Amino acid sequence: MPKDKKKKTAEQKAAKQAKQTKKATKSEKKVKAKNVDADSDAEDVDLDAVLAAYAEEQAKFLKVTEQPCPPPSPRSSATFVASPSNRNELFLFGGEFYDGMSAFFYNDLFLYQINQGEWRQITSPNSPLPRSGHAWCRGGNTGGIYLFGGEFSSPKQGTFYHYNDFWHLDPDTREWTRLESKGKNKAPPARSGHRMTYWKNYILLFGGFQDTSQQTKYLQDTWIYDVRENVWHEFKLAPAAQKPDARSSFSWLPHESGAVMFGGYSRVKAMIGGKQQGRPSAQRNVLRPMIHQDSWFLRLTLPPNEAPPGTAPTMRWERRKKPANIATPERAGITMAHHKGRGLFFGGVHDVELSEEGIDSEFFKDLFIYNIDRNRMFPLSLRRPKAAGKAKATTRNRNRGRADEEELLRNLAALETTGKIATDDEDTSMDLVKPDEDQISDKKEYPIIFEFPHPRFNALLAVQDDTLYIYGGTFERKDVEITFSDLYAIDLNKLDGVKELYYVEPKNMNAVIDESEDEEADDDDDDEMEVDSDASEADEVFSPTDARSTAATDVSSQPEPELETEEMHLASQDPRPFPRPFESRADFFRRTTNDWQKYVLDYVRDAMSLEIKELREKAFAQAEERWWDCREEIQALEDAQEAAGIGDVVSLSERGEGGNTGRRR
Repeated sequence: MPKDKKKKTAEQKAAKQAKQTKKATKSEKKVKAKNVDADSDAEDVDLDAVLAAYAEEQAKFLKVTEQPCPPPSPRSSATFVASPSNRNELFLFGGEFYDGMSAFFYNDLFLYQINQGEWRQITSPNSPLPRSGHAWCRGGNTGGIYLFGGEFSSPKQGTFYHYNDFWHLDPDTREWTRLESKGKNKAPPARSGHRMTYWKNYILLFGGFQDTSQQTKYLQDTWIYDVRENVWHEFKLAPAAQKPDARSSFSWLPHESGAVMFGGYSRVKAMIGGKQQGRPSAQRNVLRPMIHQDSWFLRLTLPPNEAPPGTAPTMRWERRKKPANIATPERAGITMAHHKGRGLFFGGVHDVELSEEGIDSEFFKDLFIYNIDRNRMFPLSLRRPKAAGKAKATTRNRNRGRADEEELLRNLAALETTGKIATDDEDTSMDLVKPDEDQISDKKEYPIIFEFPHPRFNALLAVQDDTLYIYGGTFERKDVEITFSDLYAIDLNKLDGVKELYYVEPKNMNAVIDESEDEEADDDDDDEMEVDSDASEADEVFSPTDARSTAATDVSSQPEPELETEEMHLASQDPRPFPRPFESRADFFRRTTNDWQKYVLDYVRDAMSLEIKELREKAFAQAEERWWDCREEIQALEDAQEAAGIGDVVSLSERGEGGNTGRRR
C-alpha cells in the first residue's frame, strides 16, 4: 500500500474515532439532562444541556405539520393572540405549569378554529425553545406575529435562563423564522414579563425583568423594531427626562399616535424597623411588592421622507392622569386586550394582608373597558334575556296580511301531505318542516352562563371579530395553586352571556373547595369562642357576618324583639352590599363603588350614556339610600360589638405593617 494512502487511512480512522467520542459525550450529556432527578438541587441542572436536548428533538421534525388534538394542558404565562389574517383562528404558544414540586415548560404551538370549535397542534423543525413570560403581538401593517424573549428554569426554579431571541410566525404557512437584527444596533437584552405592541411598521417593546436567582432586576428601557429594515433602536432619554418606572406585567395598547401603558407590577426597596413592643429595633432594607396604577403615553412621529432608511421615529414619554373610574381595589395580573381603540381587562388579584403567615389575596372576575382616548374605565355587565311575555305586542292590522298568507300556505301544504285542510287543533309544523338528515347542521352547541368565569389572574385574552376570548389563568388558595385551561367567548356587541367553549375541572380544585369548607368551619368555631370569651380578651375585629349573628342573640332580650328581628331579616336577605359597623356613608360608598355603578348600569335606563360624574352621583344616591335603610340593623351590630368590648373596625389599608392582628377573611 502506498505511504500516502496509509497516512490518509490513519487520519480517517482518527477522525472517525474522535467523531464517535464526541457523539458519545454529547449523547451522555443529553441523557443526563433528560433524566434530571426531580428531587435534586436545581443548581445541579445544566440548563444549556437541557435546551440543547430540546433543540435536537425539535430538529427531528422535517416539515411543518398540523393535526387535530385535545385541548392544551393547563399552563400559565403563555401567549394568546387572534390571527391577523384569518378571522377563524386563534394562536396559543408556550407557557409553564407548576405541580407544587416542579416546573414544566412548553414550546408547543396550538391553533383554535372558532367555527369548528377544534384545537389543532402545529409542529415545526425550527420552533422557539420552551419558555414562559415571553411577549408577542401582531405585526401591524406588515402582518404576521412577532415574539421576543421569555424565560426557562430548572425544575426546582433555582436556576433561570432568559432569552433574547426574536421570532416571526407566519399565520398562514405556520412557519417560524428567527430574526437577526442588521447593522451595529444590538437587540434588547434578555428578559421576561415584558410587553410588546405594534405601531404602523414598527414593533414596540418595554420593561420586563431579569432573574439571576439571587435577585430580580426590573427594567424600564424602551425599544422599537423597524420591520421593513430589520433593525432595533433603543430609545435613549436624558437623565432628567420623565419616563415610566421599571415594571413588568403591565398593559401595552396600540394607538394611532403611539402606544398607551397602564399599570404593572414590580418590587421596590423600602425601610422597615423602628419600634417593636416599645423597644427600638434595627432598620433594614426589604423589597416590597408594588402595583402600579399610573398611565403613560408614548408619542411617536415618523422620520421625514428625506431621512436615510432605517432612521428611527422620534419618541417622547408623556405622563397621563390617573384613569377615571379606575377599578378598585388596585390589582395585578389584569392582562388587557385591544379592541377598537379601547382595552378590555378581566380579573386580577389584590394582596389584602401581609402577616407572619404570608400574603392573603383577593381574586376578581369582573370585566372592565378602558377607553384609551378619554382615559376612563367602565365596568361591563352581562345582559340576561328578557322574561317571556314582556315583549311589546304588535297591532292586528300590521300582521293581518302576513297571518292570512301563512294560513293559506299551511292549508296548501296540508292538502298535499294529508289530503285535507288542517284545523286549529292539528299541529302541522312537523309536516311542513321535515329536513333531510343530510341537511341537519353539525354546528356545536355550547352552554351559556350568565356570570363571568371563576376569579383568576393572568388570564389570556384575545379579540377576534368583536368577540372576546378568555383562556386559562391562575387562582390560589393558601398553598394550593390552580391553573385553568378553560376557554370562554363573550360577544362584545350583545353581552348576552358567556359561551363556555371548553371547561375541565382542575385536578386540585377539590382540594381548594375542601380547604375552604374546613376554614369556614374553623372560623365559625373561632367566632363562637370569641363571643363566649371575656371582653378584655377580645383583640380581633368582628366581621359584619359575625357581628350580625351576635346581634341576633343580644337583641332577643331587648323590648319589641319581633320588630327588630323582622327588620334585620329583611336587610340580610337583600343581595346588595351591606354596611359595616361604624362605617360612614362616604366610607361605605368608597368600598362598594364598583358594585353600585354596576347596579346603576344594570337597572337604570340609558345608564351607558351617562358621563362619569353622573354615573357616580347615581351610584352614590343608591348607596346612601341603602346605608339609611340599614341603620337600625347596623346600630344593633354596633351595640353588640361595644358590649363585647370591640371598638371601631380598622380597615386593612389603615392597619399598615404594624397592625398584625391575625387573618380573617
